[in-house]
Amino acid sequence: MNQNGTDTDWRATLDRLGIVVVIPTYNNCKTIGQVVTDVKQYANHIIVVNDGSTDDTAQILSKIDGIEIITHECNSGKGTALKNGLCRAKAAGFRYAITIDSDGQHFASDIPTFVSEIEQTPDCLLVGSRNIQADNMPGKNTFANKFSNFWFKVETGINLPDTQSGYRLYPVQLMNVEKRYYTAKYEFELEALVFASWAGITVKNIPVHVYYPPEGERVSHFRPGRDFTRISILNTVLVLIALLWIYPRNFCRKFTRENIKLFINNNITHSPDSNARLTAAIMLGIFMGIVPVWGYQMIIAFAIAHFLKLNKILTLVASNISLPPMLPFLIYGSYYTGCKVLRVPVELTLSNITLESVKHSVLPYIVGSVIFAALCSVAVGVVTFGLLTVFRHKKKQS
Repeated sequence: MNQNGTDTDWRATLDRLGIVVVIPTYNNCKTIGQVVTDVKQYANHIIVVNDGSTDDTAQILSKIDGIEIITHECNSGKGTALKNGLCRAKAAGFRYAITIDSDGQHFASDIPTFVSEIEQTPDCLLVGSRNIQADNMPGKNTFANKFSNFWFKVETGINLPDTQSGYRLYPVQLMNVEKRYYTAKYEFELEALVFASWAGITVKNIPVHVYYPPEGERVSHFRPGRDFTRISILNTVLVLIALLWIYPRNFCRKFTRENIKLFINNNITHSPDSNARLTAAIMLGIFMGIVPVWGYQMIIAFAIAHFLKLNKILTLVASNISLPPMLPFLIYGSYYTGCKVLRVPVELTLSNITLESVKHSVLPYIVGSVIFAALCSVAVGVVTFGLLTVFRHKKKQS
């Protein structure tokens, strides 16, 4: 349907697609009435979350027919308001929820843009992308958005030009909104984007209009010091999760039967390298994956493989031996080996071994890690060379 359709047509389309509009509000009595009125031109189903407003918001909403109101007795934060609104939408059976701020900066006339896009690409999460270079956009907003965009890309690998816009469409039936999300303030919107991406939901920007009132007329409940600190702490946590779990998980998921077969064909079966050089590449990766250069194993392994002209892909794959499931065994093996070599008592067991627990036994761990890495590298090399000799020889004969 094109955007020149009548208001009634759009309301019918939203109903057909299962879309509800959720509007969180806190002390926006000057704009909330007009925002709801504008949205009603496009949507039959509207949920307004009054997050403990102390102005005339409640009285204004009580005079508007045909909307559902969720009232918080005390202000709980935008994140909590959004979460409760999205939970209500999901429980009511809606497939999608469009969220729009109540401060008058968003235009209800952009709702058809969301609807048209979701008809073409169902079940994705759409974020309204504002013109960051708009004349009236505050400088602090521009900086904050670029900051958020950068960390979102680090956490998900996705490049979005606007990750802070509150004008969005959520596929609520695909999102675990009632259990998964933890933050309560402005950082909720970043958390929702990252978790949706990690869950495999497509996240994309669509262009929307925005209005920034003159400086003296702006109403904002964003507290730069506190809220920016909250967002920074959240980004720190999300980056750690991404590095320690999400990226390794995604890497492992690529190893389907077809991909493994293709990888073996390209890098082993049909490789021009000799068995000895392929074995050396794997041994290098195993060694670098165990020695205690955490965070730099792959970089150093790649550089050495490049210098020695070994198969860099095999080296990088082998260096991932230090993925979380293997880590306790590798740490304990290194620590145990170091204790035996230095003839000091083994005080830790596999059940309580961590990098933290070995900090008081640094010397045995470091010495042992190098020796243990070398032993593991040689053991894997012997097995690898034997397998390559047998199977590559058979392949050539056939």
